[in-house]
Amino acid sequence: MASIQKRKDKYNVIYYYTDKYGKVKQKWESFRTLREARKRKAEVELQQADRTFIAPSTTTLNEFWPTYVDLYGCNKWSISTMEKNTALFKAYISPYLGHYKLDEIRPITIEQYYANLKETENTMKTGKVSSRVIAEIHRVLRCTFNVAVKWEYIQNNPFLKVDTPKHEYEKREIWTANQIAKALEVCEDPKLSIAIQLAFACSLRIGEVLGLTWDNVHISDDDFSNNDTHIYIKQQLERARTDALEKLNNKDVLFIFPQFEERKNATRLVLKTPKTDSSVRKIWLPNTLACFLKQWKEEQNKYKEAYGDKYHNYNLVICQPNGIPCDGSVIRKGLSKLEKEAGLPHVVFHSLRHTSTTYKLKLNNGDIKATQGDTGHSQADMVMDLYSHILDEDRRVNAQRFEDSFYKQNMENYVEVPQASKKVDIDQVLEKIKQDPELLQLLIATLGGD
Repeated sequence: MASIQKRKDKYNVIYYYTDKYGKVKQKWESFRTLREARKRKAEVELQQADRTFIAPSTTTLNEFWPTYVDLYGCNKWSISTMEKNTALFKAYISPYLGHYKLDEIRPITIEQYYANLKETENTMKTGKVSSRVIAEIHRVLRCTFNVAVKWEYIQNNPFLKVDTPKHEYEKREIWTANQIAKALEVCEDPKLSIAIQLAFACSLRIGEVLGLTWDNVHISDDDFSNNDTHIYIKQQLERARTDALEKLNNKDVLFIFPQFEERKNATRLVLKTPKTDSSVRKIWLPNTLACFLKQWKEEQNKYKEAYGDKYHNYNLVICQPNGIPCDGSVIRKGLSKLEKEAGLPHVVFHSLRHTSTTYKLKLNNGDIKATQGDTGHSQADMVMDLYSHILDEDRRVNAQRFEDSFYKQNMENYVEVPQASKKVDIDQVLEKIKQDPELLQLLIATLGGD
């Protein structure tokens, strides 16, 4: 049996239990309201009656985390997930919740923790801890405590009783197809040009672009004649921390590049398996891009001859002149420089993949499955989310179609609608003038009359 005793402004549920050593111990659990205390009292009595009661844990979160990482994280996480979760725990979880015993962390503890985090300085960037970081922390801890319940450290997961912190995703700028064409026109770096085209035409992630090797590029004369120029995505390039690689025993890693810098670095460039099973895919190439790739291959062969024995031949499509892999930061810096030279808005490289998705959806009239095959998304609804990036002029066309099909057919006389001014397409006008000599002579005579 359990009892409730009030002390000051807290209601305490008091009960006895037998620990794992067979000793009978007393436990006090404090609650803010009598209602919460009564609910907990009933839970304890019911669990003790049907023998499902789990003795209170004496393990703190800091003590539990290494076991959780070794037994769960090493089996479930990728290298990047290991790095991210480890960094979050070290910076934002351990200093604030690490000393708590697992069963001492309650929904109210979590709410107060999140409120305090919002006023905490971000250790990785300037400013306060963002709602995005707090949402990530919530995701990590919810999973951690789910496992603690499964392993019978605790009875319930308190993070399931707390709403996921809301995070408003900022809509990032993306280039239109015309803006990408302008960027390619201005671009003087051939490897950057190829990287942009692969991201746009093939919907590749930056790691997939940088991890592409020539043995997975099929641009032979037979491929052209059969209209079958294509690439296979089987790997991606990633920079990983050496401690994460060791912890995961190089899981999913296909190749670790040697360290090219003289100074010691805590990270290494690796080729690893793609993000998901659906990311392994065949993507057909536009023939023009295939021709650009042939030209770039010939250019690389010239570099090989020039460097001779000093050339590092890793068979990478995108690499430095001496053949060593090209870090993502090199491409991002090149893109930043290019956008300034071309007078284009700032974008991140990944946005080219978003532009690719929306452009293909426009070309194929919303064929989600065909687009998903190129992008490698694991679920079609992820592609649907990107469909919202469809350019504003298309949404404007939808409104005009609605106007023509409904209002003009049914309600034209109800209200006077101002007519939009029609824009003159100069290129079309010039083309018509060229095709009509009489109209050209009339225009010349009219202009010369003044």
